[in-house]
Amino acid sequence: MERKLFDTIIVGGGPAGLSAAIYAARGGLDTLMLEKAAVGGLAILTDNIENYPGFPEGINGAELITLFEKQARRFGARIENAEVKDVKEISGASFEVITPSGSFKTRSVIIAAGTVPRKLNVPGEKEFTGKGVSYCATCDAPFFRNKTVAVTGGGDAAVEEALFLTKFASKVYLIHRRDRLRAASSIRMRAEKNDKLEFVWDSAVKEIRGEGGVEGLKIENVKTGAESELDCAGLFVFIGYDPATETFAPLVERDDRGFIKAAGTVTSKQGVFAGGDCVRKSLFQVVTACAEGAEAAFAAVKFVEKIKGEAYE
Repeated sequence: MERKLFDTIIVGGGPAGLSAAIYAARGGLDTLMLEKAAVGGLAILTDNIENYPGFPEGINGAELITLFEKQARRFGARIENAEVKDVKEISGASFEVITPSGSFKTRSVIIAAGTVPRKLNVPGEKEFTGKGVSYCATCDAPFFRNKTVAVTGGGDAAVEEALFLTKFASKVYLIHRRDRLRAASSIRMRAEKNDKLEFVWDSAVKEIRGEGGVEGLKIENVKTGAESELDCAGLFVFIGYDPATETFAPLVERDDRGFIKAAGTVTSKQGVFAGGDCVRKSLFQVVTACAEGAEAAFAAVKFVEKIKGEAYE
């Protein structure tokens, strides 16, 4: 890989990263976006996004991301698949972004690393991941056609994924620690009307059992402490997400949960900006990630113009 100096490198290719790429490239920056997996992040795995403006009937996550990517490329952003292992500040008001296949130099960095699914950390989870335990219904639902499965969680993602699973599974148990869902009312209403969905309230998964694959769960009632068994062929875990920011711990300040601390999108390190789900906020949605990606890119444009002596006063 060549050792040219980019104006900005965006780490992460989800909605925030792609939005940043659009705004940075359109703002005149020589822009590189690096994504370790498929461009789109978790959004690409979403069956139907109902609340992104401009799509009154909703849109498939992969379709929306394809449009984002085409737009970023049209403005000249370079997009590559590479896992960022480290970001180091070097002399001359620049940074080195290190990947397994080489490194890149840049005047600024935009961190849009997103999140990773939170684990239950119960017996059997690690052993049966990929053998009945999943964190993506869109990816794995077809493997459970005409089978009984369970979903744990109570937010938008959990309920949406449970509804998607009903297209394949014969029955879906939705296990939640409380006696009502946290999901938006429009999603709750669809779930309550679905005959294939059965709610398991005030309960948590304590163990995943089976031989060679998931065969059932041990469930505990969080109010009474009573334990019960639930037979199923798979468990889908949607209990939240943790920020994927460990790589950047030496570079920028993070809070106790690992979210990057930022004033707007400006981090503790000059020349490094952050946006999207790796920054703590009250609403984790595609629309908020896009807004923060745009804001981070705008800040990067102003920063780069200043150090290049091109700022418009």
